[in-house]
Amino acid sequence: MAAAPALPVVARVGLLYDDRMCAHATPDGEEHPENPERLRAIWRKLSAAGVASRCVLMKAKEAEDKYIASVHSQNHIKLIRSISSKEYDSRRNMIARKFNSIYFNKGSSESAFLAAGSVIEVAQKVAAGELSSAIALVRPPGHHAEHNEAMGFCLFNNVAVAAHYLLNERTDLGVKKILIVDWDVHHGNGTQKMFYNDPRVLFFSVHRFDYGSFYPAEGDASHCFIGEGAGKGYNINVPWEHGKCGDADYIAAWDHVLLPVAETFDPDIILVSAGFDAALGDPLGGCCITPNGYSMLLTKLLGFAQGRIVMALEGGYNLRSIANSVTACAKVLLGDKFTIGTPEMEPFESTWRIIQAVRNELKTCWPVLSSKLPENVSLRSRPSHTELYSCSGSESDVEDVEELPDAISSVNVIQVTDDVVSECFSKLNLDEDKIATKTASSNITAEQSPTDSTEPQNDGSVALSKGISALSLTWRSELSKVYVWYASFGSNMWTPRFLCYIQGGKAEGMNIPCFGSHDTSPPIGAMWKTVPHRLLFGRSSTPCWGTGGVAFLNPEINHNENSYVYMYKVTLEQFNDVLFQENRLVKANSGNRKTESPDSPLIGLSEIEFVSRNKAIHLAPIKNSWYSNVLYLGEEDNLPILTMTCPSSDVERFKSGELPLSPPSKTYSTTLIKGLVEGKHLDAAAAANYIDTAATRGL
Repeated sequence: MAAAPALPVVARVGLLYDDRMCAHATPDGEEHPENPERLRAIWRKLSAAGVASRCVLMKAKEAEDKYIASVHSQNHIKLIRSISSKEYDSRRNMIARKFNSIYFNKGSSESAFLAAGSVIEVAQKVAAGELSSAIALVRPPGHHAEHNEAMGFCLFNNVAVAAHYLLNERTDLGVKKILIVDWDVHHGNGTQKMFYNDPRVLFFSVHRFDYGSFYPAEGDASHCFIGEGAGKGYNINVPWEHGKCGDADYIAAWDHVLLPVAETFDPDIILVSAGFDAALGDPLGGCCITPNGYSMLLTKLLGFAQGRIVMALEGGYNLRSIANSVTACAKVLLGDKFTIGTPEMEPFESTWRIIQAVRNELKTCWPVLSSKLPENVSLRSRPSHTELYSCSGSESDVEDVEELPDAISSVNVIQVTDDVVSECFSKLNLDEDKIATKTASSNITAEQSPTDSTEPQNDGSVALSKGISALSLTWRSELSKVYVWYASFGSNMWTPRFLCYIQGGKAEGMNIPCFGSHDTSPPIGAMWKTVPHRLLFGRSSTPCWGTGGVAFLNPEINHNENSYVYMYKVTLEQFNDVLFQENRLVKANSGNRKTESPDSPLIGLSEIEFVSRNKAIHLAPIKNSWYSNVLYLGEEDNLPILTMTCPSSDVERFKSGELPLSPPSKTYSTTLIKGLVEGKHLDAAAAANYIDTAATRGL
């Protein structure tokens, strides 16, 4: 008698959803991207698609303090436990403001403990074999939360708590090696720090970095941070240089970095910090992964750890895209037929360079990464700034559903009115009390910069390809409607000199002319101000002024110092043209006698938001230029006040003598005096004394 055919093994996929985690919300009902509707939208979609009924449904369970204490301090646990109690009613909001991008309400405590406990619950059942895989729909998210601090919408680090639980509390389950894959668009800074020395955990994060300016704007999101001690090589960052990365870029990172290392590491279980804010249409992420793309990424992971995968929800703020993406992933775990196809778009050129840089950094730890990348790969160029600034919050992706509310699109956007830049950004802000003059790459040394091995021109950041007279780029049209105050502390304090940067030509005392701005309209306003920064004169000569130093402001705030600035109200387009010329990025084409200028702005809308939060942004594409550091000096009439100066690293080089401190040339000094006198702020004698004092004092 023939044996009966074996029945197919049906995947037992756990799905944890508990409406109690929707109690965490803004205390005043203000709109916020991380809101309860995120969970409800996913649940509606899973139910409508018949996916929820195919899963093993689970309820949340609060984590015990002792398990959370494996990654968080007792003080932090006590605060989160108590923050929703009545005794905190009067000061809850004040405490929240002390953290970076955090709110609290009466439901926050329970939600936080449920979120951490939920990931523990599903992880132990998958590790024990009771479930083949699982999805934990939890909030608040967790991967930004650090040992003693909530940040970035995250209260407890849910995935880190679960990983420690499996490794240290449930040794009977046999989990000795865990792969954490963080595909949230933001770097998992908290998770990285919690396992930075631990070789039992391979942490892989692919995220927007934008030369250090994308949230959480910390240098340790760079590819150079690979772990230390016993954990060296077990921390892998793949930092995108820009937005608009999509399916092909992420699949390339999987195929050429994650999968080869994962095969060698051979994890016992995979925990996915499953943020979906890199999805097409997300208002914070600005990337373009489709639900099909997430399916491909997850399918590639199923070949490891016997398919034992736990997905814990992190970010994702477009309700349609997050619901569709989670549903696509659930279908993969359930075993629905899925064919890995070829993405419609090729990877970006910058993606290929980043992958190579990551492999070079890690190849001594993981010899499998020593092989050469495929050659003759079809690549796309870097996206334009216009494309980067386009609002994606209202986009819908494939498989739209009528029952889902419109995606939240009112966050992370700058509203532009005639003369005013009005902030309508999300609560993703950086703590201004803790970060006074932090630059976009403040935690990255010169040796660690992710762009060291490449020329900036190669990625289009400052490519000199189009003449000003011929430019009709959309970014110019867009930024011509945005006004800022440009604060000058050097020769530009004299109006005839500044107008050379706008209208071209040269003023008295200048050796060479300026090229001018694409928009030659004069400033629509001007005013004087003093700022708490030290004026200094450095370098030994310039083509324009000859032998002698030129003016810089020390980027560091010093309330014992005051420097005069003359502020011009100009468009952001004009500010970029001044920035181009100050950094010698504009030149004449001898062949066609036209002026060549970068075809992308250095300061756009997202950089304005960053610099206003952080007080400074070091422009990595021109990091070696003299005026590569843009400072935020406050606001006037609701407009940001910006100036350009040297980076803090140059100030240290001035102090050490590596760069010369030099008094200004006579012609340069005369020009500064003219500006100060023209503004009727100082007479000639007082102006000369002001300049001489700044030039002769040591640093």
